[in-house]
Amino acid sequence: MREFLNTDIELLPSINKKKADILKKEINVFTFGDLLEYFPFRYLDKSKFTKIKEIASEENYIQVVGRVVKKELIKGKGQRLIIKLQDSTGVIDLVFFQGIKWINDSFAIGVDYVVFGKPTFFNGIFNFAHPEFETLMSYKRTSIETFFPIYHTSERMKNSFLSSKALAKLSQEVLALAVNRIEETLPQYITKHYNLYTKERALREIHFPKNEESLAKARARLKFEELFFMQLENQVKKHNNKARNKGFVFANVGENFNSFYKTYLPFTLTGAQQRVVKEIRNDMRTGYQMNRLLQGDVGSGKTLVALLCMLIAIDNGFQASIIAPTEILAQQHYNSIKNFLKDMPLNVSLLTGSSKQKERKILLNSLSEGETHILIGTHAILEDSVVFKNLGLAIIDEQHRFGVEQRAKMWAKNSIPPHVLVMTATPIPRTLAMSVYGDLECSVIDELPKGRKPIQTVHFFDKDVLTLFNFMRKQIELGRQIYVVYPLIKESEKMDLKDLMDGYESIVREFPLPKYQISIVHGQMKAEDKDYEMQRFKDGITNIMVATTVIEVGVDVPNATVMVIENAERFGLAQLHQLRGRVGRGQEQSYCILRTKDELSQEGLFRINTMCVTNNGFEIAQADLQLRGPGNIAGTQQSGVMELKIADIVLDEPLMVQVKDLATQIISYDPLLKAEENKPLRDYMVSKHKTADFSQIS
Repeated sequence: MREFLNTDIELLPSINKKKADILKKEINVFTFGDLLEYFPFRYLDKSKFTKIKEIASEENYIQVVGRVVKKELIKGKGQRLIIKLQDSTGVIDLVFFQGIKWINDSFAIGVDYVVFGKPTFFNGIFNFAHPEFETLMSYKRTSIETFFPIYHTSERMKNSFLSSKALAKLSQEVLALAVNRIEETLPQYITKHYNLYTKERALREIHFPKNEESLAKARARLKFEELFFMQLENQVKKHNNKARNKGFVFANVGENFNSFYKTYLPFTLTGAQQRVVKEIRNDMRTGYQMNRLLQGDVGSGKTLVALLCMLIAIDNGFQASIIAPTEILAQQHYNSIKNFLKDMPLNVSLLTGSSKQKERKILLNSLSEGETHILIGTHAILEDSVVFKNLGLAIIDEQHRFGVEQRAKMWAKNSIPPHVLVMTATPIPRTLAMSVYGDLECSVIDELPKGRKPIQTVHFFDKDVLTLFNFMRKQIELGRQIYVVYPLIKESEKMDLKDLMDGYESIVREFPLPKYQISIVHGQMKAEDKDYEMQRFKDGITNIMVATTVIEVGVDVPNATVMVIENAERFGLAQLHQLRGRVGRGQEQSYCILRTKDELSQEGLFRINTMCVTNNGFEIAQADLQLRGPGNIAGTQQSGVMELKIADIVLDEPLMVQVKDLATQIISYDPLLKAEENKPLRDYMVSKHKTADFSQIS
């Protein structure tokens, strides 16, 4: 029965090879099952018609019924066919640019037609461009259900007669062949307990629902299945990783940890930091390899937590390493940890692509001899020439920027894979974390260090420039420093963005030498020039740093209390939050000023308002997820999220939590799904991964 859904779409009687190839290339429909899982995005109530005079919007697909009163072929460069359709309220043009001969032959003057499409407003009137159509007589004869499915299509599909209506007919054809041939994927105890449709009924009702209630039940079943199998796969991975990957036992919290904690800890840990250190500590003494995700907002103290965990590794005779995606970030980690450990007898080294050959040779020898306790670096650490004596803890910062093969190289640096801690500075909403990182344990630092004052975020319009300059002067008089960030270096007429150099010149005019000192930093500067300007700002020599987003990471100046972001409406929420995190690092009150053009879109206004009402990175990430969807938030283009066809990880969060609990419960008592009642789950997982060895699914 499962073979039926795996049947090549070319074998459907009404499909030829050309159309099959288009379905495969345009919408990834290769099999009968793919077609049935290409769900409608909306439905047309076929019992409702819109009068031509009532058409008032381009937003929705509608259907009208009327009589053809005239056909007009306009020849020349922009050749087109215009069919005039009339009902009791008015006349509307149906405009066709392709397939003109066939379409002209399909319409007859004096015959009634049903036309379906999205109205277009052009030259002050509405018309339909390339709508779907059929005679009213044919429509009455073939109408299947009240709710008719509408599918996303492309221009190439429409030009090959694969319109939404054609897809509906293909789905209907497959469903006619599918009677009693669609295998159930969920055990009976699950469908019964949660009152779910069978798989076959859900697929029938999602394409051709009898009514709104049956449509809702079909959606509920298919969403449940989609999210449940995502979570079941995560739980299987987690179980297999634990069963296969034995880990080093860090039994001791010894001299280095205790000495640092009692004597050199720069400030008291927050409750969240203490909780997270305990969670990681417990993982590292179980005898299984730790795989844990550490989330923390900007400035929450992740680096200090990472250091404490590395000290535990060192106290147990092991080395530790942090790998970061950029040299700036690696240098930042190195500077912070070197400063934390300046009074302790521990050797911390930095390895990047810029490391000189002579220094590298000394470092590699020190590392292989075990004299280097902590190695911090970039992808350079992954090279085969980098050999640890005894790597016990590997910390990966911003995991989404590293491929699976790269991470595997890190794990191969010891005979037994080291414990793995993944850190991210981009807060991930709970539902996204459950889907993208569901096979990892998760720790969250949801508290800022004591004494930090919340950053005040305010919205200024372009017209408020004098107020802004006066505020900046007052902050400089108080001894504070200021960032001014622009989105681009060169002027872009197309996007109407402020130019960095123009902005720099206007600020120099308002804050002239010798009273004020101003730095400028952007990505096209030479590295040494950039470092020189950044260092002047860090040393307090310059009052204002005018920059692009190169200062998003890698700059830590506690005395900088104002972040001005020009054209703030052009930035995403995550980037605005990261930039805001450059201030608020000292004890003084800090400010983030979001300056925008005077007129904003609804989405732009939503982003700015979100930033003004909350400093909570997780709330901001949730808002970002609602705006942009899960596709690329934090760069996490990972399979678990991208494959969702019907569920929504924002709107369906309660269901996500429910199915995760269910999947966890099932794997805890039947990890290999050997119980007879779980046979449908096992069969589905094996078929999905095209392997008969269930234990290797991960």
